[in-house]
Amino acid sequence: MQRQYEPLRDSIRAAIDRVCESGRFVLGPDCEQFENGVAKHTSAKHAIACASGSDALLLALMALEVGPGHEVILPSYTFFATAGAVSRLGATPVFADIDPVTFNIDPKKLKNLITPATKAIIPVHLFGQCADMGAIQSITTAHKIAIVEDAAQAIGASFAGRMAGTLGDIGCFSFYPTKNLGGFGDGGLVTVESDDLAARLKLLRAHGMAPRYYHQVVGINSRLDSIQAAILNVKLPHINRWAQLRRANAEHYHQLFLECSLDRHIGLPRTAENRSHVWNQYVVRAPGARDALREHLTGHHIGTEIYYPLPLHQQACYQSLRERTGCLPESERAASETLALPIFPELREVEQRAVVTRIAEFYGAKTPIARQPVKRPKFLDISPIRARAAGKGKV
Repeated sequence: MQRQYEPLRDSIRAAIDRVCESGRFVLGPDCEQFENGVAKHTSAKHAIACASGSDALLLALMALEVGPGHEVILPSYTFFATAGAVSRLGATPVFADIDPVTFNIDPKKLKNLITPATKAIIPVHLFGQCADMGAIQSITTAHKIAIVEDAAQAIGASFAGRMAGTLGDIGCFSFYPTKNLGGFGDGGLVTVESDDLAARLKLLRAHGMAPRYYHQVVGINSRLDSIQAAILNVKLPHINRWAQLRRANAEHYHQLFLECSLDRHIGLPRTAENRSHVWNQYVVRAPGARDALREHLTGHHIGTEIYYPLPLHQQACYQSLRERTGCLPESERAASETLALPIFPELREVEQRAVVTRIAEFYGAKTPIARQPVKRPKFLDISPIRARAAGKGKV
């Protein structure tokens, strides 16, 4: 985060000052500019900003009138917000298993989960790679089911040439600081093609109010503040370059792992056919050794993260759904094996080499050819903002 902030410091501070001087702190011109910018970036007809990625999912489901008696299918291997939005509306989340290669919802597992109560499917474009939207669209079209894309980790990703957020009925984005396009706090946005849905989403995000103090429906308070929008406007023009740097880092990891023959020990992430990956996370598999490997890397001041240690269908709050869900072996296997490594755009080659060297040492494999001496990092985290918040030092 700090490496990204430094070259943008003056522009960001100037943008914040402009908002403070304007006195327009909520849904002001900066928010409109950001909505237009994201609409252009994703090729969406409408972009409606809101307070968070979690609220984006909630608003999308509200706009589709999801509620009690409805079921919404989603992957079990994802962040809780995807299911939480369904539950908050009184609907029932139905958990699907994932494709072991992409970690995304497996379309082959969907058909048996569809019932007359199924109102929508939420494919999550996990780690920066789109789900198999071609197969998913074939299923939803046949059954007349809505698609809400959870693209919180995938702004800039694409499937068959179309951008994430434009592949379903509504797309949902998050601008939490650790995302590829991150603000200085919470922020979210929905993309949509339908004029009617766009109007309803705008109404719902502001208490269902139009005109002021006249409420057409029961909405929520989910408005993006102008300071976050101003910061994101500074960052948005850089998003394609940052994605290219992430892709280059992912490719460099791949080459280093192959150089050390580490593909014999760990499962390397792959980009599926017809997809452009933006690498919000770089996640490897370490069967039978994930926790020990993580401890080893932590001991060498290399930060990692586990996304996600417990699938949603095994969470305590969803135990009442256990009989409906059954066993999801790929979700459970991913939860026990996966480990995210540093992948942010400003990551240096020598730091990547240090990560791979320490992993090679753990497995007793040959280490990569040293172009530069491998130094002990002060602290190399996957997400610099967390390292700083924890007092672990700069990345």
